[in-house]
Amino acid sequence: MIEGILVEGLIYALMALGVFVTFRVLDFPDLTVDGSFPLGAAIMAAMIVAGANPWFALVVAFAGGVSAGVVTALIHNKLKVPHLLAGILTMTMLYSINIRVLGNRANIPLIRQETILSQVAAFGAVWFSTEWSMFVFFVVVIIVTKLLLDVFFRTDLGLTIGALGDNPQMVIATGVNPEHLKVIGVALSNGLVAVSGAFAAQFLGFADVNLGLGIIIAGLASVMIGEFLLRSNRIAVLTLRVILGSILFRAIMYLGRFYGYYINLTPNDLKLITGLLIIVSLIITKTRTPRTRPWKPLSNTAIPEPRPATGPAVIEETEQ
Repeated sequence: MIEGILVEGLIYALMALGVFVTFRVLDFPDLTVDGSFPLGAAIMAAMIVAGANPWFALVVAFAGGVSAGVVTALIHNKLKVPHLLAGILTMTMLYSINIRVLGNRANIPLIRQETILSQVAAFGAVWFSTEWSMFVFFVVVIIVTKLLLDVFFRTDLGLTIGALGDNPQMVIATGVNPEHLKVIGVALSNGLVAVSGAFAAQFLGFADVNLGLGIIIAGLASVMIGEFLLRSNRIAVLTLRVILGSILFRAIMYLGRFYGYYINLTPNDLKLITGLLIIVSLIITKTRTPRTRPWKPLSNTAIPEPRPATGPAVIEETEQ
C-alpha cells in the first residue's frame, strides 16, 4: 500500500512540477495540461505497441508535450488570446489529436508489452520487489528532474522567466521579449506533464484519451498542499514541496477510496474531494497575512522610473 502511494505520488509529481512552472513561476494559468497529459500517454503507448524502443518513445512524448505548450503560447502571443482561453483551445484540439495518435481508438492496452517499468522491474527483481523497484527508479527520476529544474531557474534565462511572472514591466524594461519567455516556460511545463502521462500509462497498463480529465485540478491541489508543508522563497525548497504535496495528495485520495465507504463515498466523489481541498487551501491562504509571491528571483533589480514629461511639447503649452 505505502509503496503504491509513493510510486503514484512520484509519477504525478512530474505533472505537478509542470503545473508549478506555469501557475507559480510564470503566472500563466495553463489548461493545456488536461490535453498534454493524455498526449504523452498516447504517444508512449502507440510507439510501444508499434515496437519502438520505450526510452525513445519517452523522448518523443516529451517533445509532443513541448509542442502542445508552444502552440498554446503562440495562440496567446500572436492572436492576443487570454491564456485561459488559449489553453482551452489547445486542450480541445488535443482531444482529436490524441484519438488519432491512439489509432482512432479511445484506449490502447499495454498488457504483455515491454515498457520502461517492466525493464525496471526485471532489473531490480534481484534486490527488491516490483513495487519497491519502481519506487527506487522514480526517486532517481524525480531527483534528476528536480536538480535540473533548480539549476535551470538559477541561470539567467530561468531567473528572467521567474521575473516575468513576478513583474512583467521590469522584464520589458530590460529589453527582453516576454513572448519568447512564455513560449519557453509553457513548453517546458507541458513537456514535464507529457512525461508524467507517459509514465502513468505504463504504470496503469493502458493509455486512454480521457486519462487527463481533471488532471489540472490534481496538479493545483498538489502545489497548494505543498505550500502548507514548507515555507520558503528558495527554488530548491519550492520544487521539493511540490513533490511532497503530490505524494500527500495521492495519500489523501487513497484514504478516500479505501475508507470512504464508511461515509458512503464512492470513486465518483474523488473529484469533489479534490475541489474541496483546493477551496479549503484558498480559504486558509486568504485568512493568513498577505504574503508575497513564492519566488522573487530578481527582486533586487531596480525598475526604471518613468521620466517626467518636460520635453518641448510641455514648454510650448506653457508659453501659450
